[in-house]
Amino acid sequence: MSSQTGEIDESLYSRQLYVLGKEAMLKMQLSNVLIIGMKGLGIEIAKNVALAGVKSLTIYDPNLITIQDLSTQFFFSENDIGKKRDLISQSKLAELNAYVPIKILESIDDQQQLHNYQVVVVTDTVSLEDKVKLNNYTREHGIKFISTETRGLFGNVFVDLGKEFTVLDTTGEEPKSGIVSDIEPDGTVTMLDDNRHGLEDGDYVTFTEVQGLEKLNDGTPYKVEVLGPFAFRIGSVENFGNYKKGGIFTQVKIPQNISFKSLQENLTDPEFVFSDFSKFDRSTQLHLGFQALHQFQVRHQGNLPRPMNIEDANELIKLTTDLSVQEPNVFNCAETKVNEKLIKELSFQARGDIPGVVAFFGGLVAQEVLKACSGKFSPLKQILYFDSLESLPDVENFPRTEENTKPINSRYDNQIAVFGLDFQKKLANSKVFLVGSGAIGCEMLKNWALLGLGSGSEGLIVVTDNDSIEKSNLNRQFLFRPKDVGRDKSEVAAEAVAVMNPDLKGKIKPMTNKVGQETEEIFDDAFWTQLDFVTNALDNIEARTYVDRRCVFYQKPLLESGTLGTKGNTQVVIPRLTESYSSSRDPPEKSIPLCTLRSFPSKIDHTIAWAKSLFQGYFFDTPENVNMYISQPDFIDQTLKQSGDVKGILESIADSLLKKPENFEDCIRWARLEFEKKFSYDIKQLLYNFPADAKTSNGDPFWSGSKRAPTPLVFDINNPEHFGFVVAAANLRAFNYTLPSSDNLRGSPDIELYKKVIGAMAIPPFTPNVNLKIQVNDEDPDPNAGNQPGDEIDTITASLPERSSIAHFKLEPADFEKDDDSNYHIDFITACSNCRALNYSIDVADRQKTKFIAGRIIPAIATTTALVAGLVNLELYKVVDGKTDIEQYKNGFVNLALSFFGFSEPICSPKGKYNDTEYDKIWDRFDIQGDVTLGDLIDHFEKEEGLEITMLSYGVSLLYASFFPAKKLKERMSLPISKVVKLVTKQEVPAHIHTMILEICADDKSGEDVEVPYVTIHL
Repeated sequence: MSSQTGEIDESLYSRQLYVLGKEAMLKMQLSNVLIIGMKGLGIEIAKNVALAGVKSLTIYDPNLITIQDLSTQFFFSENDIGKKRDLISQSKLAELNAYVPIKILESIDDQQQLHNYQVVVVTDTVSLEDKVKLNNYTREHGIKFISTETRGLFGNVFVDLGKEFTVLDTTGEEPKSGIVSDIEPDGTVTMLDDNRHGLEDGDYVTFTEVQGLEKLNDGTPYKVEVLGPFAFRIGSVENFGNYKKGGIFTQVKIPQNISFKSLQENLTDPEFVFSDFSKFDRSTQLHLGFQALHQFQVRHQGNLPRPMNIEDANELIKLTTDLSVQEPNVFNCAETKVNEKLIKELSFQARGDIPGVVAFFGGLVAQEVLKACSGKFSPLKQILYFDSLESLPDVENFPRTEENTKPINSRYDNQIAVFGLDFQKKLANSKVFLVGSGAIGCEMLKNWALLGLGSGSEGLIVVTDNDSIEKSNLNRQFLFRPKDVGRDKSEVAAEAVAVMNPDLKGKIKPMTNKVGQETEEIFDDAFWTQLDFVTNALDNIEARTYVDRRCVFYQKPLLESGTLGTKGNTQVVIPRLTESYSSSRDPPEKSIPLCTLRSFPSKIDHTIAWAKSLFQGYFFDTPENVNMYISQPDFIDQTLKQSGDVKGILESIADSLLKKPENFEDCIRWARLEFEKKFSYDIKQLLYNFPADAKTSNGDPFWSGSKRAPTPLVFDINNPEHFGFVVAAANLRAFNYTLPSSDNLRGSPDIELYKKVIGAMAIPPFTPNVNLKIQVNDEDPDPNAGNQPGDEIDTITASLPERSSIAHFKLEPADFEKDDDSNYHIDFITACSNCRALNYSIDVADRQKTKFIAGRIIPAIATTTALVAGLVNLELYKVVDGKTDIEQYKNGFVNLALSFFGFSEPICSPKGKYNDTEYDKIWDRFDIQGDVTLGDLIDHFEKEEGLEITMLSYGVSLLYASFFPAKKLKERMSLPISKVVKLVTKQEVPAHIHTMILEICADDKSGEDVEVPYVTIHL
């Protein structure tokens, strides 16, 4: 993103653009940000802000680096000790984003300098007194101010965006829209076909295409009163006329003005945002406790309380108690007293610096900076306190004393201050598996390097990712740099964190294998058995579900997380305690009905899906079919057996082979004719079958509701959508046939050449197909199904050239790739979709929106990723500790756009029962040691479990059933299980398989069919 040109580098910022939008990012491009303090918290905020892209980022921290800074400052090394924090940070931050200059502020004594910045962030290197002074000055001069600090497992953030701040979009969600079926005189609007409107009271909407109440179409926003999921009221419209039909409502985002109080005012009259409603009372306690900490520092020449020191803790408790008397409004009730246990813990942890907490606040504060710059999303108003005391190890396992929490002059000192040396050793000797090293994976590895996970003599980190680095990754996968593009993600990530913490050299093993059934020989029993826990950093449900199943089978804890724009979630899966990831699923994505795609689109999503399908057919499926026809003698016979549209497939093969383009001009001619077919002939055929005045069998207008009467397009080379279709289609056709294109540069086609070629063409007139039938509703039978006349197919087949004459001919299929801006893929889909939208009077979409929908892009931003990884790492401590109290674990959901934080206990794993035995439905199984015979297995269950096995299966193969003939049963009963499997499947059990899972159906002692766990045979 260049502030000089006012343009945005979409190849770098594409995923972030879908979160923030172009308008917000252009505003960020005009913003200068100052961050004071370059310890772990400051660098985490700076990293996220630099990745997001602002006009400039200035840092200030002339203090000298100490060994303890390495606990969370990932850009420092032991060689930097004694050097200035901001000087070392500058060069590292500059590598993150070439568009963001990183500057150093020489001094903060002259407050006039602050006028150069739109946002000022102060961290825990600044005293509370100085923060108040800075805030008063910035507030007076219209500069946004954010303050934040972390102390061990505690932290806070304060936001002041001024006396009047305008929020342009509070949620960032796509505006809701829907089709209207009726508008009553009192303004009650009813949805078509029981579609939910999704609006809330106070939302605003505009209308288009309303007939009878045309005044509603003038763009005026109307405030909504929700009457139910399918209706809302906008106020009386009886003076506007009488509603006839039609209408589309669209939600409108109305800017909101918000006023903030100063830090000074908030100290005595705080406005809280609660991070965890189960800790509702802690905000007031910590509000006074953090103020007391600053007073303690003033008393002790800048020193914080010592870890596990009772004398210091008592002093902090007294300071907090004194403040509670001086500031009674904070508690808002006379009965509330200082929570001495909580304040004591704050004292013990004051010198602590925890990567997970720093990552949480680093992501949160950086997002507040972006809100301050852009006006996008709801700001945090105004103070948030957060703690993760549940992450502390159980005293029985890892006692904390003044002795084992004291500094040992290591990079882990600030973590040892909170958890103790024994727990630090347990972290170091853990063996962990990270699946994925993209955005969340990079953040996870960074945190692991800082906390020393896997760095001990027995420790190990295995990270696998089968993907390579692309330019669009650099905006949020912060371990990668431009020079790494094209390399394997896992290898680069492993190298980066080994530099970050040299203790990890030789302790982190990168792999490039996908984790799935096809790699079970690599990720075998020995691999899974050695692990202490597994962490997912994946972007698809299928892979997550597979890893979850492996973790359940091998009884391994799983840390799961994901992000979607400003939303993030975390889940912890603990053997025999919680449900697994697969226990709950998101509802399936709603698909677009086929007849809507083919003939009756009403939204741009429909035309984009149609255009992508056309791209697939034209430029990938057809070339693939041509190549298979040439290389496979039985291709036509196989197609006749398998495909529903044999005629269409054979026609496309014939067209490709009999009408081969000789040069690029032929590709232009083909593209121009396809334009005519798709956007003129096909529309004229639809109107031939269903004229504009057509009626249904009920006498109602056919073209009503979601069915929009289309209009054929008349080709105009000066129309950018028409011309764009021909250009992209011609270039893709040339790619299929490996012909040179005359368009040297995408986006700069030789329009004179196109005019010359197209101007010389004779476009044949449209002739309707009187026999063609068109399906109206998806639930109706396809009127053309099975209509594949054999003689027509024979004629087409006979017209195909002999394979021997084209044996060396091969087409190049265009495999859809959304992120290569030079390949015309998104250009074709954009122009094609927009031409179809013009057919149906649907608002067209720009290239960016089309790419987002067609590419099924997951919107992503570094701030959410950092925060979510921080929350996962706070759960990691609990897993390493081996906690068995489910109430200590937290599943999290956050939405940074709304400053919303929600935490809950994981759901308990469900229980089942057979006979008098209770079992865990997810985690329990019957373990059988050795390759026992089928007969012995059945006897074992009858004698030991009181279960009569009625059926036994391995995968889809039935090994045993009580209704089998006696001869078959006798043959199998004396065979080992592996031999029975070979007998039934006709295949050997692979050598790398050491365990076999069998599913059983069984009757209990009373003869009732019961649900029981599966059986694991340990070969």
